[in-house]
This record gives sequence, C-alpha cells and structure tokens, in this order.
Amino acid sequence: MVSVSPVADASVLVVDDEEGVRSFLSRSLIRRGWAVETAGSAEDGAKLLDATAFDLIILDIALPGKSGLEWLRELEDAGFAGEVILITAFADMNTAIDALRAGASDFVLKPFRVEQIVNAVDRCMERARLARENFVLRRQLGQLETPDSRLDEIVGPSPAMARLRALVQRVAPTPSTVLIQGESGVGKELVARALHQLSPRAALPFVAVNCAAISADIIEAELFGHVKGAFTGAREARKGLFYYAHGGTLFLDEIGELPAPLQSKLLRVLEERRIRPVGSEQEVPVDVRVIAATNRDLKAEVAAGQFRQDLFYRLEVMTLTVPPLRERVEDVPDLAALFMKTVSEQLRTPPLPLTAETTQVLMRHSWPGNVRELRNFVERSLLFGEFPLEDLRCGAREAGSDSLLLSEVEKRHILMVLRQCGGNKTWAAELLGVSRKTLDRKCTEWGV
Repeated sequence: MVSVSPVADASVLVVDDEEGVRSFLSRSLIRRGWAVETAGSAEDGAKLLDATAFDLIILDIALPGKSGLEWLRELEDAGFAGEVILITAFADMNTAIDALRAGASDFVLKPFRVEQIVNAVDRCMERARLARENFVLRRQLGQLETPDSRLDEIVGPSPAMARLRALVQRVAPTPSTVLIQGESGVGKELVARALHQLSPRAALPFVAVNCAAISADIIEAELFGHVKGAFTGAREARKGLFYYAHGGTLFLDEIGELPAPLQSKLLRVLEERRIRPVGSEQEVPVDVRVIAATNRDLKAEVAAGQFRQDLFYRLEVMTLTVPPLRERVEDVPDLAALFMKTVSEQLRTPPLPLTAETTQVLMRHSWPGNVRELRNFVERSLLFGEFPLEDLRCGAREAGSDSLLLSEVEKRHILMVLRQCGGNKTWAAELLGVSRKTLDRKCTEWGV
C-alpha cells in the first residue's frame, strides 16, 4: 500500500504485521506532512527499500518470518543511512538493550498514542540533522578551515574582482552547478563559501573536499559512503560526504584530479541526484548543490582525454574565474589590511603597521602562491614581529628580470621558503598555500 502526502518533509516506511497499526500510523503521519509507505513483513519492507530510499523506518519487532531485530541488524551491516524506531507490545530491559545495540534510534511500546510516535519521529529527524552538522563542524576543525565566507571578504578595487563579486551575487541564489577556475591560492574556496552563504541553502551544511588529497582507491567511499565489508578494512558501514552535505552544498576542490572511473559516477549523480554507497545495491536520493573548482585547464584536459567531456559540460553550467594576484596588484593593499586585522585577532598579537614602503614592496612582489601566500606572509610576519621585506625585494627583482620565466621565479621562491623552513616540506607547503603532494612533485622535478 502506498500513501503520499502532498508536501513531504520526510519519507517513512512502516513495517508491522497488523493492518490496523499500519493504517493508523499511515494516516497519523501523512496528516503531519510525511510521505508514508507500509509493509506487513521484513521481506516486503526490504523490497520497498530496494526501490525507494527512506529517511526513517518504524519497525515492529515481532514479525512473521524474519524478526524486526534480525532485519535491523542486516540494515546496519548494509549501511542504511536512515533512522529506525522499533515498536513492540512485549518488551523488557534486555529487548530494549538488544534494539539499541542493533542500531535502533528509538524504542516505543504498544499501545502508543499518536503524540508518542510523532515525537519519536521528530527526535530522529532532529538527531540526523545534528549528526550531519556536527560531522561538518568536526571536519572543518580538523582541516583548520577558516570561517572566511562573506562576500565582503572577496576584497579588492580591481575591475576583475568587482565583476566577480557581481557574478557571485547573481549566481548564488540559483540551484545551478558552478565551476570555479583559478590558480592555486587565489581564493576559490572563499568564492564557493560566499555562493553557499548567499544561497537559500545557507543554513544547511557546506562540506568541502579536496579531490587531490584523497587517494584514488578510497575517494568513491569518501564521497558516497560504503557498506560493511565493501572492501578490505570496511569493518562497519559508513556514510559519505554527499550524505553529510544533504540539503546544503558540496564543494569539490581540485575536481581535475578526480580519477576517470569516478568522473562517470559523479556525472550520473549530477544528472539523477542519487548516490549508491560502495558495495550497496540501493540508490539513495540526495539534495546537494555541487560547486567544483580547478587550477587546471579542463578544456585542455578534455582535449587530451584526461577529463570527461560530458562531465565538463555538466559542471560548467556557470563558470567563475578568479584571477591571479599578479594580474590585480591594486588589490594587494586591501588584502594585506584585511589579513593583518583578521590574523592578528586570531593570534592575539598586535597588528604590524602597513607603511607606504611596506605596501610598495608587497605590490612589487610576484606572489606565485597568490592570495594564500600573501595571507601566510602576513601571518609569518606577525609571528616574527616584523616584515621580512628583503625576501620580497629579492622576489620582486627576480620577477622583473626579462631573462627569467615565471616558472623560474616560482622555483626560486619555493626554494627560498624551503630554506626559511629548514627543509620542512609540510610547513613550507602550508606557507606557500599548496598541498604537500604538489611540493613533493616539484622538488622531484628539480632534483631537490
């Protein structure tokens, strides 16, 4: 039997062998705006679950054939992403403990009132929402992400940045997929966060993932989740980043690094709005806006057969380009002032004066690491208590030499930072605003 409400906040599967209970729960929940389907056994419920994803299952323990507890354990092993409320007319403390161990979110005794079930459903939905938000917050803290996400922090008087701010304001309210292009360190994630905060999804999660920082053999599981036993080491089911971004925005940084097999799966997700956890036969609907970013020329990657053409066309519904800092030097003073204010507050140190001489040196520097390098330079200066301007003067002279290519300027600058860090590549990569993997690759190319 299928009953669907006109406006559904959640989808619920009721599994009970008593037709009266199924009918009572169905009517009660539909009146409150939920979509409801019902089944009389675990086997029938499994068939419905294979065809449709549910946010929550209300499950009787005593069922003909497979018991509710047995099916619940199977659901947990298979990686069911929703909540489960167990109901029963016969229960003791041991039964309740077994239910919770099996993965039940709540436990309700028969006979029950409508308010008891409604309150249990509300608690489960709120718990799921908080779990997603807590995951996102822990991930952000673990990655040391900053909360820089307001449009007024995309600063600079240059015409290029004025156009970018106008485009962000225009595109943000739409549901369209966005591709952000620009060199490493120009502030692509800042633009993505602004798009999220200015969208109707602002109150929901913003989940950022660097595709270049996750190994090719686990990135599919990271994005889509996996079931227990899906691969070696998968000792328990795990939800993916698409699940945690549900209702909000998923930011796929360095999308050009995505392995070819996963490019086709991402294309399918963008077109069908459904994901399939690794090792699962069930597809789960997702409501996620995808924003991608790259420092590569994806058109050239498509021409070289390194990136799927159909995925590229699907991503570039709207393309925003963030110019490198060397092409908008008039933005340097405003950026330096912003970083001086925000970083000094974070470090709880007095700001350093940005004199005319200091500003001139900053504007003459080539900034191969772009805005991120400027921010790190300001932070390093605050930690040292003074601006190491001589380093920048050397960089400016090198950049101004007609005999040097930009690649050579980049090499000299990176080696200079490595020397300052005593050869510590992790610290140097952080100061340069690049990944450790990128720094290792360049050092290998140079024989360092």
